[in-house]
Amino acid sequence: MLTSIAISNFAIVESLELEFKKGMTVISGETGAGKSIMVDALSLCLGDRTDAAVVRHGEKKADISATFDITEYPHVYEWLEERDLEHDQHCILRRVISKEGRSKAYINGRPCTLGDLKEVGSYLVDIHGQHEHQSLLKKSAQRKQLDEYGQLTELAKQVSQQYSTWRQLKEELSLLQNRSAEQDAKIQLLSYQSQELEQLDLKEGEIEALENEQAFLSNIADSQYKAYQASGILVDSDEGNVCSLLNQALNSAGQIRPATKALEDALEMMNAALIQAQEAADSLHHYQDTLEQDPERLSDIEQRLSDIYDTARKHRVLPEALIALRTSVDAELATLQGGEESLDHLKEKEERAYESLTALATTLTEKRIAAKDKLAKQVEEQIHGLGMPHARFFIDCQPLNQVTAHGFEEIEYMIASNPGQPAQPLRKVASGGELSRISLGIQVVTAHTSIIPTLVFDEVDVGISGGIAEVVGRMLRSVGQRGQVFCVTHLAQVAAQGNQHLRVSKKVADDATSSQVSPLKDQDRTQEIARLLGGLELTEQTLAHAREMLGNVQLQ
Repeated sequence: MLTSIAISNFAIVESLELEFKKGMTVISGETGAGKSIMVDALSLCLGDRTDAAVVRHGEKKADISATFDITEYPHVYEWLEERDLEHDQHCILRRVISKEGRSKAYINGRPCTLGDLKEVGSYLVDIHGQHEHQSLLKKSAQRKQLDEYGQLTELAKQVSQQYSTWRQLKEELSLLQNRSAEQDAKIQLLSYQSQELEQLDLKEGEIEALENEQAFLSNIADSQYKAYQASGILVDSDEGNVCSLLNQALNSAGQIRPATKALEDALEMMNAALIQAQEAADSLHHYQDTLEQDPERLSDIEQRLSDIYDTARKHRVLPEALIALRTSVDAELATLQGGEESLDHLKEKEERAYESLTALATTLTEKRIAAKDKLAKQVEEQIHGLGMPHARFFIDCQPLNQVTAHGFEEIEYMIASNPGQPAQPLRKVASGGELSRISLGIQVVTAHTSIIPTLVFDEVDVGISGGIAEVVGRMLRSVGQRGQVFCVTHLAQVAAQGNQHLRVSKKVADDATSSQVSPLKDQDRTQEIARLLGGLELTEQTLAHAREMLGNVQLQ
């Protein structure tokens, strides 16, 4: 439950700190004093959007903190622990808004997003505004409320998610079933390309090897001639060759006397050169023997390279990219040709998804039917006590032709205000007073079944007076017995039912206006109830009436 709130420089509030208890807390005050400011501030802590206008004039920022005791609410514990947010049996929500309009949010001192505030706030506080009946005129809001009452929210969410899954599969199936002629043409083209590339059957590194061999075979005659020239220079030429010249040099040098170390070295090197020249000549002779022209092989190589180059030009790729192209074409063709198999598989998935959807939606329908009758009966009892003794309240579950994201039916609240009148949709109720009472009755019933610890009713009693107002006060007090209720009101009959009473007043000092909130007890509370009854001029009669009202509440 909400244990305290601290507000600084928000709207006309300069500084405010309040502590709260269980039960029903009423908030009253003069018109324009800012009775709903606390509700507005709390809404910001719960993730509502805002702007710079909420910052008190002349100040740099507004700062609001709300502290909640979560001892009895383990699901809030779990939410905090899942996000590694430390807690000491408390959850502190904080919002800071700068005068430039920037906003910061915190949970237990850690920065967070507005989405996080909204999510955890939805577990802690439920705010019912005076214009709640306006949203209740929408079928979507009625459906949501019925699901919340029947604790069907999670099941409804599963139906919605399964519907999305089924619709996606259905769209994919439709696309596959309606494959265009263009796609068929694509399959034909890819089949031809695949066959052509398969026949070519290019191997990795083949082009380089073919080009090297082509260059070799094309130059055999030239290679033979040059090998012949080289061997002639070494040993074969009759006009003089390297070996004969070396022999002459050896003979001449060998006759030199006396023989010195330098001469011996020179002779040794010439001998080595002669041997190497002879060996080189032998190698050249052997190489010449291995060279043999093969015009047929050369022709085959040139034809193979021509086929490869022509295919590459046709597909507008480099010859080296043909292998990758073949892989790509085969993969795309396999995907398209596997369409029939994919179609059967997808059809099975779509059918299973639809079966799951209809099973969930059928269960949701059964539970809604059970919940709607119970809710309608309780709402009818409440509005009977709110001055509509003959009214009949129904919840219509109108079957739809096909399942939707929200199930097999459309939910609509129906009301027959007077005997003999046919029931008609709540949105067609003409009387604003009747609509306010019906809405209040619905809110009170759903509040009784709410698992949210703190409920806020912001002037939901507008348009109600007299004895009906006392009934409303008792209703809200009974709701407060299960947890914590805040009620902003202008009715004495409602205010008298509170377990605690806060009065909002406005003070003007130094040309600045500020709102103040004071807890009321004893005589102060009596005077406030009297003011609500009779205006600013308090008489002994209104004071006596106020004391009587408070005394009757204590005797209840």
